[in-house]
Amino acid sequence: MNYITEPARQTPVVAETEVLVVGGGPAGFGAALHAARMGRKTMLIEQSGAIGGVATTGIMSHWTGRQDGGCFEELRAKARDCESEQVINPEKLRILMLDMLQEAGVEVQLYTAFSDVVMEGSRVTGIITESKSGREAIACRMLIDSTGDGDVAARAGAPFEKGREDGGMQPMTIMFKVAGVDMDRAMFFWGFEDTVQLPEGDLQTLGRRELPQPAGHILLYPASLPGVVTVNMTNVINVDGTDVRDLNRAEYVCRKQIPEIIAFLQRHVPGYEGCYLIDSADVIGVRETRRFEAHYRLTEDDIAEARVFDDWVVTKSNFFFDLHNVEGAGLDANGEYKAFQQPAPYTIPLRSFVPRGIEGLLLNGRNISGTHKAHSSYRVMPIVMNMGHAMGIVAALCIAREKAPLDLDLNELHDALRRTNVAP
Repeated sequence: MNYITEPARQTPVVAETEVLVVGGGPAGFGAALHAARMGRKTMLIEQSGAIGGVATTGIMSHWTGRQDGGCFEELRAKARDCESEQVINPEKLRILMLDMLQEAGVEVQLYTAFSDVVMEGSRVTGIITESKSGREAIACRMLIDSTGDGDVAARAGAPFEKGREDGGMQPMTIMFKVAGVDMDRAMFFWGFEDTVQLPEGDLQTLGRRELPQPAGHILLYPASLPGVVTVNMTNVINVDGTDVRDLNRAEYVCRKQIPEIIAFLQRHVPGYEGCYLIDSADVIGVRETRRFEAHYRLTEDDIAEARVFDDWVVTKSNFFFDLHNVEGAGLDANGEYKAFQQPAPYTIPLRSFVPRGIEGLLLNGRNISGTHKAHSSYRVMPIVMNMGHAMGIVAALCIAREKAPLDLDLNELHDALRRTNVAP
């Protein structure tokens, strides 16, 4: 490989803040909102032109799983005048989330990409960004990595793993919407094991046989507009969301599948005979990439047994193991859907958010420390939004008390979480 040596340069420090949140998806939204509400000067940067991530630019159909209390319940309650309890209206959500951040005093900077991390020894002290305004630096006292892929933590040198033991990761998907659906006759399929017997055979079996591989399952959800259905059926495997070339290949593969999927729906699914494409996500949905080494690795047993940790920061989380097939369509052999029985909501400990060997940095969202299977439960938007809620409060307390996250008084932290509607 050839290399180019870049000349040394001076990068202007254009902002100094107390809490810096990188990534404006559901996790980053929760973090910035609650750090600011704790009275800390807070800034959020996002590479796209919208807050919300998969919920907005990814046009996700609905809030998956159940997450009571905290930031998620507040957002959903405020959105109820424009959407049902679970169904997402991405366009209205874009405005609502921005309004909430502005009201809290968060400085939001969109169209700004993270480029590199600034460190003093093992401590993160800021980042380098790239935008239309050029290469700039932002200094901070605490940084919350809400990039999903853990881009900041990776650049800081925090150790991580990807996928299962052989490196295989869950597939990627581009969500899209079809209109022209006869909603009086339309069928909806919320999970891989949901199906219907048609004259030509079992619908999920037909999908495996006729859809372009590795697509092959049928997932259809009502949207927020009449006659519109959100489709979660494109599928691409053997791709790494931290590799730009894989992302490009995944984008092409999924978009090529859309016409064939629509033709399949018109051919086989009652109510969809006259459906047509009206929208597709701006970004591909990446389910799994880096999971970092922290002071505790959340396991599937912790989730299945609904363990309550002494250092809980996320509580009342309910979801099965939504492990999409690493090798093709449908549910992975290690996933658990209808057969999964969770005795009570589970919690996530503070230790899972604190990367080993790096100071001034908190993990947030699907990049926290956990197993491949556990990740398939905690990665969903309602749960990661409440992760952000907690990390915003943790970062604010670290600054106020001049302490590292694991040195905080747990009673004080838990009191702050309870005051904001988070409790076991």
